[in-house]
Amino acid sequence: MIRRRTVLSAFAGLLGLLAAGSDLRAADVSEIRLDWATYNPVSLVLKEKGFLEEALKARGIKVRWVQSLGSNKALEFLNGSAIDFGSSAGAAALLARINGNPVKVVYAFSRPEWTALVTRKDTGIAKPADLKGKRIAVTRGTDPHIFLIRALQSAGLTEKDAKLVLLQHADGRTALDRGDVDAWAGLDPMMAAAEIENDDVLFYRDPSANTWGVLDVREDFAKAHPDLVKVVIAAYEQARAYALANPEALKNALVSATKLPEAVIAKQLERTDLSQPAVGPAQAESIRAAGLALQQAGVIPASTDVAAAVDGLIDPQFNPAPAR
Repeated sequence: MIRRRTVLSAFAGLLGLLAAGSDLRAADVSEIRLDWATYNPVSLVLKEKGFLEEALKARGIKVRWVQSLGSNKALEFLNGSAIDFGSSAGAAALLARINGNPVKVVYAFSRPEWTALVTRKDTGIAKPADLKGKRIAVTRGTDPHIFLIRALQSAGLTEKDAKLVLLQHADGRTALDRGDVDAWAGLDPMMAAAEIENDDVLFYRDPSANTWGVLDVREDFAKAHPDLVKVVIAAYEQARAYALANPEALKNALVSATKLPEAVIAKQLERTDLSQPAVGPAQAESIRAAGLALQQAGVIPASTDVAAAVDGLIDPQFNPAPAR
């Protein structure tokens, strides 16, 4: 009996140490680093309203915000441990993970039609087949890049049949305006601005080929601090609910961040669905289809198990509870 009590006491002590260790790990986090991006409207509301700062105040954890100019930058920041949470397109996150960037998708901030192929109204370009031999501005490793690859495939073309000019999204729009390129794989809100301010033409659209806007977390951070991942997602849910209930406030946050006219932001928001935050089969199917298209194009090695990579990418354990 004495030996049994001793073992039970030791076991209880071990559990206490493990629990204490978990608390210490959480206490070791003095700052959470997130990105904000104009292609992630919810992030702007979250940053502006301070929901996360308020949620973490009692723990003494600060919040640091970093701007991402595209999925590629957000994923670079995550890979370099410069941020803990980043905004990207689902397909861009898959491509990054296959290339060794250990990220997990834990939340869907939007279901957008945020990319299309854009040209000036005087170029004569009307379909993907017309891009053969043309100069196209694109940001590699982003949803617009993946969209471009799939559009070229639909016309029996590859990236080698065109001349890709690698620029960040805003610079791509500028290059199109100047006539330095013939077309641009666009991204909102810059794409909406090109439509309204320059009468540029979205000559190829396919909403189903736009993969979801997702929140990525570094895998090591999620494993060490699952409680903090839940806190971040709960704050995102506050911001998303606020955005849906206050569309004018959402529009104003985007206008303030982008310095673009209200009409441009209204166009972006027309193409942005914020109603489906949980990650699961819908995102998996969209990302898998994009991954298979990239594999067919030779961007992803033929030996890669795309379905398994998608399964490893999406982590639904942090999904917010369904609204009642």
